Amino acid sequence: MTARAIPLRRATHDPADRPVRVVIVDDSALARQLIRAMLGGDGSIEVVGSATDPTTAADIIRTKNPDVITLDVEMPNMDGLTFLEKIMRVKPTPVVMVSSLTERGADVTLQALELGAVDFVTKPRIDVARGFEEKRDELIAKIKAAARARVRALAVAAPAAKERPKTPLVYRTTERIVAIGASTGGVEALRELICALPSDSPATLVVQHMPGGFTQRFAQRLNALAQVAVVEAQDGQRALPGHVYIAPGERHLRLIRSGAQYLCKIDDGDPVCGHRPSVDALFHSVAAEAGRNAIGVILTGMGADGAKGLKAMREAGARTIGQNEASCVVYGMPKAANALGATEVEAPIGRIAGMILERCAG
Repeated sequence: MTARAIPLRRATHDPADRPVRVVIVDDSALARQLIRAMLGGDGSIEVVGSATDPTTAADIIRTKNPDVITLDVEMPNMDGLTFLEKIMRVKPTPVVMVSSLTERGADVTLQALELGAVDFVTKPRIDVARGFEEKRDELIAKIKAAARARVRALAVAAPAAKERPKTPLVYRTTERIVAIGASTGGVEALRELICALPSDSPATLVVQHMPGGFTQRFAQRLNALAQVAVVEAQDGQRALPGHVYIAPGERHLRLIRSGAQYLCKIDDGDPVCGHRPSVDALFHSVAAEAGRNAIGVILTGMGADGAKGLKAMREAGARTIGQNEASCVVYGMPKAANALGATEVEAPIGRIAGMILERCAG
C-alpha cells in the first residue's frame, strides 16, 4: 500500500443525542430501496440520503454530514476503493462496505478494510430482496457499531520499514501456542501484528469474524506481507512454529493435541457466542489443550466473543493480552474480556507482537 495510517479519530456520533445518520451509495436502485427500507424500520437510524455513484454521493456527504456511509464495492464513474480513499483523506467517516461474494469482491473488500472501512456486509447474488432481509440485523448492528468506531485518516507518504531487533530473543517455539481473536477492525490490526512477528515465532491460530470466501484471500494477502507463513487452516494440519493459521470462514478453528504435537481442528458445529468461526471456541480449546503454554490475545471487535474463552485460558495458566481502547476501531471484545478479568494487560496494537515474543522467551 502507498498510504500510511495516522492516529485513529473517534466518530463524533453520540447515540444518546439523535439517530445514526446514514448515506447509502449503491448503483442498484433495488439495493438502495431495500437498504433504505431495512434501516428505516429501526428508530435509532435515519437515512439522510442516497446516491447512485460517488460523484453524486460526494455532494450529499458534504451537505448531510452523515455518521456512517454504506458503500457498494463496484460502481460506475469511480470505483468504490478510489472513492473510499478520497473519503478517508478528506473527511474520515465510518464506512460499511457492501460486497459481492466473489473472488474479486473479496479482494476489493479486504483492500477497503485496509484503507479504513470499518466493516462490510455481503450482497446477495440471487433472490436479492430475501437475501437483504436475512442480513437486516447484521447490517443494523454493523452500522451502529460503525457510528461509534474510530476511523483513521490516510496520509500520502509511504510507511517506513520497521526495524527488527538485531539480536532476537530465544523462543520456546515448539512448546508455545498463540491464539488471537478479532472482529470489527481486525483486518488492519492483524496485518500490523502478524507483520511484526519474526519467522521463528510460535505457532499462531487466528479467528477473524469473516464469511466463507474471504478468509483464504485474507491469508494469502497476509502471507505476501509477513515473515511468517500465513495459511487458511485445514483440518488435521499440524500447528508449526513460524506459521499462522487463519480460521476458515463459517467454520470453527480449535486446537487439539496428539501426543507432543498440536493440530488444527476444523468443524461445522453450532455458532458459539453467535459466531462461526468463534473466538470463544478457539480460546476454550487452547485453554484445555495448551494450558500454561499458551498466550491469548483479543483484538478490536464489537460484541463479547472471546471474553469467556480468554478467561478460561488465563485460569489455565496462559498469559493474556487485550488491545487497548485507544487503538481499537471498536472497543467491544477487549472491553468485555477486561470486565471479566480475562486480560492480564492491555496495550496498543503496535506493542502486542513484542509482548507476545517476550512471553515466549526463556
